[in-house]
Amino acid sequence: MSMMSFWIRRALFAVLLALLAAGCQDISRMPGGGRVLAEAGGRKLHLREVRGAVPQGMSGADSAAFMERYVAKWVRKQLKLQEAEQLFSGSERDIDSLVEAYRESLLIRKLEQHLVDSRLDTLVTDEQVSAYYAAHASEFKAPQTLVKGRVVRFDSGNRQAAKLLRMMSRGSASAAQDFADLCTKNNFVLDDFTSSWVTYTEFLSCLPVLSSRNYDALLLPGRVQQMSDSRSGYYFEITEVLHPGDVLPLDRVAQTIRRILHNQRQNEIIRSYDEQLYERALAEGGATVYNDENR
Repeated sequence: MSMMSFWIRRALFAVLLALLAAGCQDISRMPGGGRVLAEAGGRKLHLREVRGAVPQGMSGADSAAFMERYVAKWVRKQLKLQEAEQLFSGSERDIDSLVEAYRESLLIRKLEQHLVDSRLDTLVTDEQVSAYYAAHASEFKAPQTLVKGRVVRFDSGNRQAAKLLRMMSRGSASAAQDFADLCTKNNFVLDDFTSSWVTYTEFLSCLPVLSSRNYDALLLPGRVQQMSDSRSGYYFEITEVLHPGDVLPLDRVAQTIRRILHNQRQNEIIRSYDEQLYERALAEGGATVYNDENR
């Protein structure tokens, strides 16, 4: 047992006796909150401090174990703080400056958050999103290849394969629904990405491809293509392609634009408040800016 652990246990001995004498009562109801449990680094730890940290409903034995861990942690912290203060005593002014700067930053951030919470209109309409996109579309570029399309997987030799291929080749909306119904009826696996953009890598993950190969040659919009492996056949169609550097469509960036407009509104609230606060303080004498004329 270490010397520190010995003294911690000794400091807690009286408390443990009190717990036992009280029939292991809840420590939150123990008297004598001013009792000193430990002392380190010139500071004292009182029973009331530990008592406030003990979770509600703990039994006497669990409370005593919790207290012992708490006190040991507190002592270690105070010893480290004492050593740090001695080691960095020459940097105390710098540390105080950092603490004050953090305090000021925290207060200003809380004020700004209060202003935003009380004044921000969070509704961003589709018209506003569209207007922003029209003015800034060139700023939204595809970072990688994106596609729309669909992939269907079926067991090799399935007698519906030929019909499936014919239906997939038809381009009408009704044919697409008939195709989806046929897949459902026959338990074919259909991955339909025709209504949302996905990365080409995600699309290829539905096919029996090798990660070491390049499949850019398959980027042929409007053409039904085929693959197979030892167990399954695959039909797939890429309906639209966006290459790296192409302008992203609105449906791909709408959420990003909503966040941009939301942030702009927050910044405008804070900027407007700063300006009003500044002008009012100058006008009412709450602040003075000195120049050559009024020095």
